Amino acid sequence: MQYNVPAQPCRVETRVSNSRFITTIRRADTVKDAQAIIREIRTEMPDANHHVYAYKIGYPPSVSEGMSDDGEPSGTSGPPVLAVLRGNEIGDTVVVVTRYFGGTKLGTGGLVAAYTKSAQDAFAELVTERKVERITCTFAYPYALHQTVGKIIGQFEVMTDHEDFGADVTLTVQIPLESLEAFRKCVSDASAGQVKVTQIDG
Repeated sequence: MQYNVPAQPCRVETRVSNSRFITTIRRADTVKDAQAIIREIRTEMPDANHHVYAYKIGYPPSVSEGMSDDGEPSGTSGPPVLAVLRGNEIGDTVVVVTRYFGGTKLGTGGLVAAYTKSAQDAFAELVTERKVERITCTFAYPYALHQTVGKIIGQFEVMTDHEDFGADVTLTVQIPLESLEAFRKCVSDASAGQVKVTQIDG
């Protein structure tokens, strides 16, 4: 599975009727990471009136989501931010909109619009990158196949974690999940079925 994730943190301020809405977008690989980032932002801006958030971990069909209005009227802030997050083809992302009240009440519709715009403004500035889900595997092969295996590794964008040059060459590698079976077949074919690629995690 491949999907977009934040390449770097992003923070954008939007002003609506004298209120400041400071939107922070960060990458979070787990729900625990998202919760830690939310706590970090609360600590960074402790005098703010609200820290509304939404997060989306993973990517459909396997996704975990969460949100909070953080004291704003129910449904006026967390759901709009989550809606913007869902509307962007992105995963492993937490969005926190920090509000400093400016003295003018916005009303239900005004709050929905303000939180929606704040999140949209930040996503417009966000730089993303592709996340490739990888599986860690190991396999051993004779030295005679070293050049051939090197070409296969390059063909499938495999990342090498460890090489051990003993009686045979033993590799620990990270293989894109979508390419795992094709990679196994290529290695097997090149070695006449003698080399087996074994998954060592998950």
